[in-house]
Parts: sequence; C-alpha cells; structure tokens
Amino acid sequence: MSGNKILYRPTLPFKARKAVFEKLEDIADVASMSPEDRERYDNSVKVYRDYLVTMDAAEQKGIKEGLEKGIEKGMKEGTQRAQLKIARNMKAKGIDNQSIAECTDLPLSIIEGL
Repeated sequence: MSGNKILYRPTLPFKARKAVFEKLEDIADVASMSPEDRERYDNSVKVYRDYLVTMDAAEQKGIKEGLEKGIEKGMKEGTQRAQLKIARNMKAKGIDNQSIAECTDLPLSIIEGL
C-alpha cells in the first residue's frame, strides 16, 4: 500500500464505543472467574434468560387473550346493534312487539322502549 492512501474507518459515536468497551470488560471479568464463580454466574444468567422467555411468553399469551376477548366483545356488540336495527325497522312497519321479540331474541322490555 502506498504512503499517500489513508484508509477511512468509520468511528462509532461515544455512547456506542462506551457500550462496546463495557461489554468487553464484562467478558474479561467473566473469563477471570474461578470455576465455582463461573458456574454460579452461568446459572444466574440461565435463570435470568429463562425469566425473560417466561415473561415474553406470558406477554404474548396476554395479548392473544386480550385480542380474543376484544373480538368476542365486538361481535356481541355488533350483533346487538343489528338486532336493535331490525327491531326498529320491524316496529316502523307496524309489526307487534311480541313478534319482534321472537324474531330478534330481544327482551320485550327493550322493544317496548324503542
């Protein structure tokens, strides 16, 4: 390589460089542990990772259950709105309240209140 050429090496921002050196320091600390300390460290890391996986699974389960309940609630509300719309239309056509209640499965008290 000739002496005039300068290689461009992008530098990391200070925060990123600091994080890299902190990670290297952690690795060096772990490498210098006694076998007993290393085993305890490895076990604690395993427990922590298991905890993270468990929490992630619980979060995903909660999201899934929340979506299912939300969809169920939305379907129920949509059905109720449709039943009320049908009942109003039937009532506007002069159909008696008892027949409307039988056709829409709405309580007679609700139909009378329309």
